[in-house]
Amino acid sequence: MPPPPRPHWSLITVAGHACELYEPPQPRPGRAAIYLHGVRERWLQELPVLRDLIEAAGLPTIAPRSGRSWWLDKPLPTFDPEITAERYVVEHVRGEVARRFGVQPPGIGLIGTSMGGQGALRLAYRHPQLFPVAAAIAPAIDFHLAMREAGDRDDGEYYDTLWQLFGDVERARQDTAILHVHPLNWPRHQCFASDPTDLHWHDGAVRLRSKLVALGIPHAALLEPLVGPGEGHSTIYYDRIAPEIMRFVLDALDAEARRLP
Repeated sequence: MPPPPRPHWSLITVAGHACELYEPPQPRPGRAAIYLHGVRERWLQELPVLRDLIEAAGLPTIAPRSGRSWWLDKPLPTFDPEITAERYVVEHVRGEVARRFGVQPPGIGLIGTSMGGQGALRLAYRHPQLFPVAAAIAPAIDFHLAMREAGDRDDGEYYDTLWQLFGDVERARQDTAILHVHPLNWPRHQCFASDPTDLHWHDGAVRLRSKLVALGIPHAALLEPLVGPGEGHSTIYYDRIAPEIMRFVLDALDAEARRLP
C-alpha cells in the first residue's frame, strides 16, 4: 500500500504502471530525478531522509514501480507483457519527466537503492548520454551471486525473478552493471555508496570501484563504514548516506547545466 499522502506528492499512472510523483512548489529549473526502488519495493516517501532532501532541493522526481524486475532489459510478464523495465524507464518515465517538468537529458539524474541502485548504475552505463548522472545507495551489483546463494539466505525469495529472467547464474553475471561499463563511453557523474557491513553486496561495489580505477573513469565511491553490524543494507544506512548522495546529485546536475552543447 502507498504511504499516506504528503503535500506535493501523488500517485500517478504512466503507461499502465504506478509511479510516485513529487511536484515541488518551487522546482529546481532544468533538473529532475528518477528514483528506482529496491527489491523490497519500499516507497520513496518511506525513506524519510532522502525524501526530505529531495523536497528541500525542490527536485522534481518520479519514482516508478516495477516489482522485482531488477530494472533489466528482459521481458518479465509479472511486470509488463510488452515492455521491459529498462525500456519503461528509458522511454515512458523519461518522457513523463519531459512532459510534466520540461526537463530533458542531461538534466535527469538517476537515484536508486539496493536493486534500484544497481539499476541506476546499469542504466547509466547503457545509456550515458540520456543519464549522465547516476547515484546508488547500497547497490545490489552482483545479483548473480544472490541467485547462487538464494537457498541459504533468509531473503532468498526475493531473487526468484532472476531465475525466471536468466535461468542460469553465468548468464546473469554477464548482464550485471560491471559488465556494462564501457571504457570510452560512460556517465560523466557516477557515485555509489556501500558499507562494509553489507555482507552480501559490498564486495560488488569494491569490484566496481577497482574496474573504474583501472579504466581511469571518474567516479565517487563512498565505501567507508558508517553503521553497525547488520545495518549496511538497511534504511539506517540509507538515511545516513543520503545527504552525501543528494549533494553529489545536485552538484552533478548543476555541472551538467553549465556544460556547453
